[in-house]
Amino acid sequence: MKTPFIFLAIATLAVCSCGGSYDLSEHLGCCTSIDKVQMLADAGGAYVEISINGFLIPEQSDEEFAANLAEAEAAPIPIIAGNGYYPGSLKLTGPDADLDRAMKYARTAIERAGQVGLKYMVLGSGSAREIPEGFPYEEAEAQFVRLLKEMGPVAAEHGIVIVIEPLRPQETNFINSVREGTAICRKVGHPNICVLADFYHMAQAGEDAGAIVEAGRLLRHCHIAECEERTAPGVKGDDFTPYFQALKKIRYRGNLSIEGGWSDEQLAPAFAEMKRQIESLK
Repeated sequence: MKTPFIFLAIATLAVCSCGGSYDLSEHLGCCTSIDKVQMLADAGGAYVEISINGFLIPEQSDEEFAANLAEAEAAPIPIIAGNGYYPGSLKLTGPDADLDRAMKYARTAIERAGQVGLKYMVLGSGSAREIPEGFPYEEAEAQFVRLLKEMGPVAAEHGIVIVIEPLRPQETNFINSVREGTAICRKVGHPNICVLADFYHMAQAGEDAGAIVEAGRLLRHCHIAECEERTAPGVKGDDFTPYFQALKKIRYRGNLSIEGGWSDEQLAPAFAEMKRQIESLK
């Protein structure tokens, strides 16, 4: 009876590790809309991270999505990731959770993500996963885990990894740390369900970079913004090297997206500052 566990462990290793030379400074992108993609490329971004709900439009027709797909195919840099998974109106936990609708939505989103070429889909959706007051945590967690167990094989079919995004307590009351996200991943037990580290949310919640090390190969994608006002790197002068050192320790092979408030003219300096800090550890 040990065979399934062994198979899962081997599959996780195969999906979550990569060989060869890797330089994080070559895998920097930004969360933005498709109309900003040329500006992003000119600023030095390697890829764009789009809105799943806004760009893949999972509850709209294939004909409506076709125009977005054409934009993706014409983009000067790839669309590697997407966030903004579920709308707040589609509840994932509590007595109003609609897991059938959530899974139908996920199947379409994942299929379209595969067409666009996404590798990572970020499951933040703080409002959708918010646990209603008085609803037992254990039941909410079980609902969320059950949904992810169904989602994992669909994601694997399309070569996509779903990453759970821990959010600061001001945005949701469920999964507020990388450690919590990692624990959920382990309960799901599927190699295509992993976790994200957002340096802004970590700093806001007071979580140390050691959580990245503890996540290890379950960590597949990262977001970055400065702590005080969620500004782009370099605006306030935040030091991100503890996070970069932790990523280096686990031999991270994912991407890093700027997510937060920034102006067009701040983007190129932000990429330059990120590269400077990353290269300072070499």
